[in-house]
Amino acid sequence: MSDIFYSLVERQPAGKDIVFLLDGSDGTRTGFPAVKDFVQRVVETLSVDDNKDRVSVVQYSKEPAAQFYLNTYTTKGDILDTVRGLRHKGGRPLNTGAALQYLRDNVFTASAGSRLQEGVPQVLVLISGGRSFDSVDAPASALKELGVLTFAIGTRSADSKELQKISHDPSYALTVSEFTDLPNVQQQLQSSRRFGKKIHLMSSCLFSPAGKDIVFLLDGSDGTRTGFPAVKDFVQRVVETLSVDDNKDRVSVVQYSKEPAAQFYLNTYTTKGDILDTVRGLRHKGGRPLNTGAALQYLRDNVFTASAGSRLQEGVPQVLVLISGGRSFDSVDAPASALKELGVLTFAIGTRSADSKELELQKISYDPSSALSVSDFTDLPVPRNSSPL
Repeated sequence: MSDIFYSLVERQPAGKDIVFLLDGSDGTRTGFPAVKDFVQRVVETLSVDDNKDRVSVVQYSKEPAAQFYLNTYTTKGDILDTVRGLRHKGGRPLNTGAALQYLRDNVFTASAGSRLQEGVPQVLVLISGGRSFDSVDAPASALKELGVLTFAIGTRSADSKELQKISHDPSYALTVSEFTDLPNVQQQLQSSRRFGKKIHLMSSCLFSPAGKDIVFLLDGSDGTRTGFPAVKDFVQRVVETLSVDDNKDRVSVVQYSKEPAAQFYLNTYTTKGDILDTVRGLRHKGGRPLNTGAALQYLRDNVFTASAGSRLQEGVPQVLVLISGGRSFDSVDAPASALKELGVLTFAIGTRSADSKELELQKISYDPSSALSVSDFTDLPVPRNSSPL
């Protein structure tokens, strides 16, 4: 399973490591002040002084050049002063592929201040004004494999397909008319849902308060009766790592077979102890057939809502963990797409009976790499606090 799952659901230092990769080639000279302004606006929202968030800026054209690394500055003021003073690099051609590889080898590393091994989310924001002269395919894939969430923002002069390749998911690419439109992006990210998944996820990564809303969707159909204790144990292990008592994290559990049933909502319990007690006491639902599509739609309409305790509108990351033991009797396509459009990060874990051939788990997951297959529920991964799986 993707390292991002553990970055989101395990105990970790609140915050993120954000790297800005800025196009400094000849064609971006006039728009560079607006690029710097955008970076400053984002940095202003971060928690740098208490070491929750770390920032790095790399500028590139023919070759990349680190302006500063993730561990160079420990105060927001120093970062802002340096960004204001950045000089446009200049040069050509634009080698985005080489720049991405440079980040992989020299910036997203422990020696440069990356906390990847501690489970801290790694975020890359690329701002580009043109098409790359070299290939971006292999370096972009390398960053995805590392677990970096890459968002690519480009002007109309950039190659939209290339931006989609670079982004962690094609929908995380964003196009603006020109760099002078960048100052408006943050406001759009924070206040608008009409742009769909790419906007909400970017907003969650860059501007959200510490914490997350996690919903567990558990297969309670007849075929999972013997494995259900292992499922409950997995949920308990994850909950143990969360920060519930200070309202950073919220948890909901829904069990389903033919129909879904909420065991509790995101705003039902405010203490970790109450959640753990309830999970331990869960009884297997039973029933058939397994209607995963209906369950996903139920979550969309009844659980990821403000009335049920979801903080989606506040920019808090929304995480869904599906644990399934079989193939769905109904279609999952439309409900899964609806959750993606809402901005929910869905991770699907299934046994070998859960339709790996038809790629149902991959369809449900927000990204195909976020699906995991295990032999049976006793093999569910054990969350580890200090490192990703």
